[in-house]
Amino acid sequence: MDHEAAPWSAVMIWRIILAAFLLFMLGPILLVVLFSFGSNALIGFPMGDLTLGWYERLAADTGFHSAFWTSLIVALATAILATLTGTLAAMGLMKVTPAAARGILSALSLPVLLPPLVVAIAIVVLIVRGLGLRLGLPVVVLGHILVAQPFVILIVMARLQRFDQSAVDAARDLGATRLEAFRLVTLPQIASALVGAALVSAAISLDDFIIASFTIGGGNTISTFVWGKMRTTLDPSINAIATILLVLTVGLSALALRVTRYKG
Repeated sequence: MDHEAAPWSAVMIWRIILAAFLLFMLGPILLVVLFSFGSNALIGFPMGDLTLGWYERLAADTGFHSAFWTSLIVALATAILATLTGTLAAMGLMKVTPAAARGILSALSLPVLLPPLVVAIAIVVLIVRGLGLRLGLPVVVLGHILVAQPFVILIVMARLQRFDQSAVDAARDLGATRLEAFRLVTLPQIASALVGAALVSAAISLDDFIIASFTIGGGNTISTFVWGKMRTTLDPSINAIATILLVLTVGLSALALRVTRYKG
């Protein structure tokens, strides 16, 4: 009995540790969502009756409208440009030796490996001091592309590694140009990976705060809008914005995993 009880006790201990870890990680997120539906103007318990009043307040807030649409525009531009440049880079890396591909990919991944603060400062120094240009939405998009592009490259390369190159060779033998072979043969087979990569890029863009706050110049994205509200007032409307942002980013990421048929 003692030998049987010992493994059971160990399993229970690990389950308790896992439950405590999940509570520590997910508890604050669940509280953010919960408080966004409370009628109490103070964030805390008791939260009052359940209400959609804070979401209705956001719907009437022109500042939130502007920040929301700005974030969507930046996310869409980032998704399109990062997917385009990342796909071209992935196709180029497939034509070099594995050692060269690893070196180039490591260099392209530096913006992801470096602290976002360092990346943001480097972009500002380059744009303002180096090129003498003004900050604005194009610079925000550029910064987001730097961070999102490595993920696009990895997603597309993973699909290209399973791609049957003989189909392209057959199309070329039948007289198709490189562009026609790509459009008729390659693109249909990697389309799901491209859509998934674009969704991941959009999620990364929506979630960013540091690069956007340094490079936007004027106006707000959702993340900078929340930061501005937190410096002046702290009410459940902030939780409502965080919940909207959570739904957008998690939804886009989940859709990307489904589209790319990720197997784990």
